[in-house]
Amino acid sequence: QVQLVESGGGSVKSGGSLRLSCAASGFTYSSYCLGWFRQAPGKEREGVAVIDSDGSTAYADSAKDRFTISQDNAKNTLYLQMNSLKPEDTAMYYCAAEDYPRWGVNMYLRLADFGYWGQGTQVTVSS
Repeated sequence: QVQLVESGGGSVKSGGSLRLSCAASGFTYSSYCLGWFRQAPGKEREGVAVIDSDGSTAYADSAKDRFTISQDNAKNTLYLQMNSLKPEDTAMYYCAAEDYPRWGVNMYLRLADFGYWGQGTQVTVSS
């Protein structure tokens, strides 16, 4: 079965950068969709960025121009490079995977209908 493990979270000051990683195991499908989502205390989970096996990407407006989602197929790892971090980026970040995508990246960013989820990694941005 697919297992996802996030890492790379931590505490940084406003304007700093972090790169989150999501190591996947048991995920060998040629067609897939991968994503990063976050949830802050008292708020609903929101999509941050999504990428599929074709390389198509989708970003939340708040992440566009600051975050970059990428993957290393050889390492079975998903990344989220976060630059120019703001306090409002503070949240628990989760990676997700779908091994049988039914829609494009924009739909997955909105619906978050992924079959597999990691346990999350905390990102805290201070002023």
